[in-house]
Amino acid sequence: MDDRIDRRRFMTAGIAGTTAALVGTSIASRSTPAVAAAGTLLAADEFDGPAGSAPNSAVWRYDLGAGGWGNGELQTYTDSRRNAALDGAGNLVITARREADGSFTSARLKTEGTSTAQYGRIEARIRIPRGQGIWPAFWMLGADIGSVGWPACGEIDVMENVGYEPTVVHGTVHGPGYSGAQGISAASTNPTGAPFADDFHVFGVDWRPDSITWSVDGTAYRTLTRADVGANPWVFDKPFFVVLNVAVGGSWPGSPDASTPFPQQMTVDWVRVFANA
Repeated sequence: MDDRIDRRRFMTAGIAGTTAALVGTSIASRSTPAVAAAGTLLAADEFDGPAGSAPNSAVWRYDLGAGGWGNGELQTYTDSRRNAALDGAGNLVITARREADGSFTSARLKTEGTSTAQYGRIEARIRIPRGQGIWPAFWMLGADIGSVGWPACGEIDVMENVGYEPTVVHGTVHGPGYSGAQGISAASTNPTGAPFADDFHVFGVDWRPDSITWSVDGTAYRTLTRADVGANPWVFDKPFFVVLNVAVGGSWPGSPDASTPFPQQMTVDWVRVFANA
């Protein structure tokens, strides 16, 4: 936890070509400079609030329902506090559950229609869940998805993990000509050899007009440039919104089995957006 951050404040500022707004538990603002200094905190949600309360509805909305979500996933996403709530200790907890009838529920939160970022260092401090068939993710989608669809809107996966790889996380981009199984991806292995679910880690991207660099705990592991998409469109020069979710099952992680304990929780300490250094 970074004690230098005033956890009570909504912090937002603008820089040239950049918008960012993620809301905390109360609102205050400051004057907007023409260009923010490198490393300036532009926005943050620190997830303060009473235990059992919902995440801030001014920022976080929900995707709802089942149907596989294009990946053969098994869960139904809900807006129930059983699946997404603050824990009273400064965290958002997304909980995937096996219900009494054998079905699965979870939550997928997004800032679509409320808050976007374009460029910057976008990070979250997360303790991921574990187990075969569990698929946590911290990612972003182009805010124009409603008009141009996917993958033309672009997708930046800051962090994904599939339960059968407990020591590995993935960073990926999707766009026209490089989507789905053809997404451009890289993986990072925990240097300690421990499962990522054992502790909190900071997952981030440094997103610039011509490049995206992925990092874990401040260590970069892949930089993607415009040249890497070849003749395909570079669709990352526009606002994106943030998504946090825990999926269950699907074509990539496979289904849960007898070894998978439920409930499983993804605990998010904070989400922050900084000006590029």
